Amino acid sequence: MHRDLTELLAEWPFEPGQISVRLIEAADGTPRIQVRLDLGILQMYVNGRPDGQRPHGYDSLLDYHESQIDQMQGPDDPAGEHFGEEEEEEEAGVRVLTPEDCRMLREESQQYYHRYIALLVLEDFEAVVRDTSRNLRLVDLLNEHAIKEEDRRSLESHRPYILMMRARALASHALKHEENKVALNAIDEGIEALKLYFEQTDQPEAFNHSGEVQMLKDMRDSLIPKLPVSQKAEMRQRLEAAIASENFELAAILRDELKMLGG
Repeated sequence: MHRDLTELLAEWPFEPGQISVRLIEAADGTPRIQVRLDLGILQMYVNGRPDGQRPHGYDSLLDYHESQIDQMQGPDDPAGEHFGEEEEEEEAGVRVLTPEDCRMLREESQQYYHRYIALLVLEDFEAVVRDTSRNLRLVDLLNEHAIKEEDRRSLESHRPYILMMRARALASHALKHEENKVALNAIDEGIEALKLYFEQTDQPEAFNHSGEVQMLKDMRDSLIPKLPVSQKAEMRQRLEAAIASENFELAAILRDELKMLGG
C-alpha cells in the first residue's frame, strides 16, 4: 500500500502565520475537516467526537461521565462535597473523577479546541457555539467532581478564552444573518460573563487587562456604526417617555444603553 504523504502535502502547502482549513468529503461520503499543519494534515469529524471514537458507546467521554453522574444523583440530590477519598464519595452516592479520568477528559477537550478553531475559520458559527459550550460543561464537570484539587482547577484558566470564543461565534452568526442588535447583545453578554468570572475568582482588576475582554470590546466597537440610526432614535424616544412618566429606573437603563450605542 502506498502511504507516502509527500504528494498530498505538496498539493496543499503550509502557509506560516495562517490557519489553513478545508472541508472535504471522506470515502464514506461524510464531511471531514482538515487543518494544514507544518508537519502534516490534521483531520477531524464534523460532528460527534473529533476523532470519531465513541467511548463507552457515548458521543464523548464528557457525555459518558455526565450520564454516570445523572444515574448516581437524583434530580434533587446535591453534587456533594469533596471528601478527599474516592471510596468515601462513591459510597456517599457522589460520582467522582479520578486523576486518570481527568487526564483523558483534558485530552478530549483539546480535540474540541482544535475543531472549534477550524470551524471558526470555516464560518460554521453554530458548530463553534456547540463545541465551546461543550468545553465549558467540561470545565464545570472537573470543578464539581474531580477528586484532586489540581484537577478541579486544571482547565479553569481556559474559561475566559472559551467564553470569548463562544460570544464571538454567537455574534458572528447573528451578523451573518444581518441581525446586528442580536450580535451586540451576544457580545455584551460575553463581556458580562467575563466580568463575573474575574469577580468570582477574586481578580476583578484582571477584567480591565484581559485580552479576551478587549477582543469582544473591539468587536463591539466595530459593530456600533453598523446599527441603524432609527434604533438610536427609538431608544431616545423611549428614554423621554420614561422620564415623562417618572419611571426613573427604566430611564437609567435606557440611558446606559444609549451611552453604549454611542448615542
